[in-house]
Amino acid sequence: MDELRIISVSGKPGLYKLLSSTKAGVIVESLTDKKRIMAPFTSISALDEIAIYTYEEEVPLWKVFDKIAEKENFQPTISHKSSKDELLKFFREVLPDFDEEQVYPSHIKKIVQWYNILSETGILKEFLANKKENDEDHTDNTEN
Repeated sequence: MDELRIISVSGKPGLYKLLSSTKAGVIVESLTDKKRIMAPFTSISALDEIAIYTYEEEVPLWKVFDKIAEKENFQPTISHKSSKDELLKFFREVLPDFDEEQVYPSHIKKIVQWYNILSETGILKEFLANKKENDEDHTDNTEN
C-alpha cells in the first residue's frame, strides 16, 4: 500500500494530501476542493507526526482518530463549531486521560475538524489502515 501522507498547512484551512516535494517545499492537494498549492517546508505538519498529550504518554493523532471512528462508526462526529463544553465532553469520552493543561479546546476543535474532513472525503478508513499497517511493521521490526 502506498503511504498516504496527510498534511496540515499553517495559515490554510483544511487538510491536504502530499503529492511531491521540490527544493522549496511541497506540492499538496486539498482534500475538499482538490486545488493544488505549493507550501514551504516550514509551514507544514504531517498528521502522522502529531501526538496528543495524556497524563501517561503521548498518543499519536491517528490513534485518537481511530478511537473517534470506533465511537462514531467511521461517520462524521460533532461539529468543530460546537461549544467548548460540548467539545471537552466529547473528547473526554474519546480520550479520558488527555492532559487538560496541555491540550486546549482549540486543539480539540482542530482534531474534530480534521477527523470530519477525513470522514466526509471518504479517506478515513484508508488513512487509518495505512497507519495501523505501518505501526505493525514498526512493532514487528523492533521485536527482532
